[in-house]
Amino acid sequence: MTGVDFSVDVTLNRDQKITAAFAGDLFQEHAAACSSAREKVMRAVDAPFDVVLTTNSGYPLDQNLYQAVKGMSAAVKVVKDGGTIICAAECRDGIPNHGPYGELLTTRETPRELLEMIMTPGFSRADQWQVQIQAQIQTKARVLVKADGLSRDQLRAAKFDPVGDVSESVKDALAAAGPNSTLCVLPQGPQTVPYLK
Repeated sequence: MTGVDFSVDVTLNRDQKITAAFAGDLFQEHAAACSSAREKVMRAVDAPFDVVLTTNSGYPLDQNLYQAVKGMSAAVKVVKDGGTIICAAECRDGIPNHGPYGELLTTRETPRELLEMIMTPGFSRADQWQVQIQAQIQTKARVLVKADGLSRDQLRAAKFDPVGDVSESVKDALAAAGPNSTLCVLPQGPQTVPYLK
């Protein structure tokens, strides 16, 4: 096994064009790339929000529920503990029907139980990472999903609360959070990188 002597990272814009390149020692150049990205493309917010509305950046990135978790992972960074995340993703490819992601989601009743299963020493399955990320998000916030490519039963089986109308769901979540509730909208989902100051 050989070590790493040299590394290259690049930052990209929304058009997938390279905006900067970093090279050198693995940890030093990566830290420099992260620092540049944080300064130029990430957005600091003062406080977490009661409700965060997100997407997975539209087609082709929102092709299935597995991919839509990425939009939720951007939202969880700025939602209050116990807050609400609402995700709109087309999911024309379903859960998807291939791969073990959907099957893993149905092996336990709750997100917390899924995390316990994944953290069991020796447990190892393909796609467990995405189930783990989803479960971590769902132990922090309630997650509602609007997905035309999935039935309400499929969304419930995947541990999500299905919604029919995003606007009404946002209004209801804000009303439930109280008169001073706050909303964050991430129209580009995981391509929007918010963080708490």
